[in-house]
Amino acid sequence: MKEARFYKKLKNNLIKCELCYHFCIIDNNNMGVCRSRKNINGHLYSLVYGLPIALNVDPVEKKPLFHFLPGTYTFSLGTLGCNFMCSNCQNWEISQNKIDDEILKKIKFKKPKEIVDMALMNNCQSISYTYNEPTIFTEYAIDIMKLAKKNNLKNIWVSNGYMSKKCLKEIITYLDAVNVDLKYFDNNFYHKNCSAKLEPVLDNLKNLKNNNIHLEITTLVIPGLSDDLKMHKLLCNFIKNELGAQVPWHISKFFGDISWKLKDKKETDERLLNKIYEQGKLAGLKYIYLGNVSETKRENTYCPKCHHLNIERRGYEIKRFDHNGYCAHCGEDLKII
Repeated sequence: MKEARFYKKLKNNLIKCELCYHFCIIDNNNMGVCRSRKNINGHLYSLVYGLPIALNVDPVEKKPLFHFLPGTYTFSLGTLGCNFMCSNCQNWEISQNKIDDEILKKIKFKKPKEIVDMALMNNCQSISYTYNEPTIFTEYAIDIMKLAKKNNLKNIWVSNGYMSKKCLKEIITYLDAVNVDLKYFDNNFYHKNCSAKLEPVLDNLKNLKNNNIHLEITTLVIPGLSDDLKMHKLLCNFIKNELGAQVPWHISKFFGDISWKLKDKKETDERLLNKIYEQGKLAGLKYIYLGNVSETKRENTYCPKCHHLNIERRGYEIKRFDHNGYCAHCGEDLKII
């Protein structure tokens, strides 16, 4: 265990965690919503520091990031626990699994330097903090991110965007790119499906953009829960007006059989995904991508000015026709890093 950051001591050994927008009040010997931080005699400890449950080398497109180091590999890690309880979660075996001493003892401890060394050994250009919500292992992530910077590795977060302002300020110092799940444009959905609120996510998205962090957004369309075209129109307008029309938006198809609690839900109708795609284009968004669909052309990057094909994707395999992030045909800046 490692003593946590971002908390305040209260009376009678109570603790207020200030890591994310839950701001849990934690009694002695208890854990917060994320189950990864424990109050022990008035001190808050991270239970998952140095204990990655998943380590993999992934194409950066898998995060998904389509405009950040396309065609490169990223070293990915995640731990147990999450500060959301999304019924649609696809990584629920680690995000929603219980965290106790018996389980933690089975996970091999990895120093931050070991993570960086593995990334370098595997010829990765970046490290991704992913699989579960990286906010809950912020202490571990920041220690890795500092070393990554010293070794010319980029830092990527795949996040639900629910970290506190204090936490985000610290992360931004070392962060290069982030993909945030903007799950839907409805607070009621966030409350019922994720046990969270929408507004903090919107505020953090604006903060990330204002700090010039490369930002991409993912929205999973769940039949009957997050498939209203009117809500997606509001979401499109938020991206364009508050974040910028050039921010890539990934619209993903839902599969119930791999979800945590929605196994009875049918997969998303691809006709609906195409309607949302067209709606986003009408709203003025320049880069929209469909994920997990049969029509792969909508995974490609086209110039928003002349519509020339610049990056062709087949799954995670890509062909680049652009010249250093500029359209190969007309020279338009494609906002690719």
